[in-house]
Amino acid sequence: MARAVSSRRKWTFTILAWALAFLIFFPILWTILTSFKTEGDAAAIPPKFLFFDWTFENYGIVQERSNYFKFAMNSVILALGSTFFALIIAIPSAWGMAFSPGKRTKDLLMWMLSTKMMPPVGALIPIYLIFRDFGLLDTRGGLIAVLMLLNLPIIIWMLYTYFKEIPAEILEASRMDGASVWKELVYVLTPMAIPGIASTILLNVILAWNEAFWTLALTTKDAAPLPQFIASYSSPEGLFWAKLSAASTMAIAPILVLGWFAQKQLVRGLTFGAVK
Repeated sequence: MARAVSSRRKWTFTILAWALAFLIFFPILWTILTSFKTEGDAAAIPPKFLFFDWTFENYGIVQERSNYFKFAMNSVILALGSTFFALIIAIPSAWGMAFSPGKRTKDLLMWMLSTKMMPPVGALIPIYLIFRDFGLLDTRGGLIAVLMLLNLPIIIWMLYTYFKEIPAEILEASRMDGASVWKELVYVLTPMAIPGIASTILLNVILAWNEAFWTLALTTKDAAPLPQFIASYSSPEGLFWAKLSAASTMAIAPILVLGWFAQKQLVRGLTFGAVK
């Protein structure tokens, strides 16, 4: 029997939730506000929150100094490309682990996840040498491969969890009707797991979009995405906070908009199968 929750308790948890959400969002809000300040106001002590001279000058300077759309297009290609190729590998892999499990499936999944625990700098030198010797430095193809392999363990883990929630009897019925393995995977399993696949795609796009370590280490100009665009505003002359904030705002704006409009699908996918 469910317990009644008092109005005071509801209001208390609501206020705490909003306070926590504001605390998490505040750095982004401060970055956006700083992007509309002059350099003097951005470095002012004590800081100016709302009462300052608003200006769009920083955005114009950033666009004149750097080709934002080139960096943004590279980010889009890298995020979508790495996600696409990761799904081609992850969907059959997760399907095999979920519906044809072996004795070592859990061990394999744990090993795959353990690769995310290694510091990326530990693999930097060999990967950099491979890229140098094969001419992959500062290329989209090379970086797509790295980002795909980087996020593949998480994608397989998520898809494995979603696939395990699908009744095996449905797949058995499709086999009795004469469906091949390919048709079972494409026409039966994948449509049923659309919420989980969609949330996996969104999460991988966000992770690839925000990846800074490998993009800074393996690109310089031609394939450089938005993290490289932001890093270019740290110079030996010092940090130009207002311009750096404008560049950061321009870099995070597309993914913020995507996350806002896809939040319902993302939450639905992340909770897929959690309640029976």
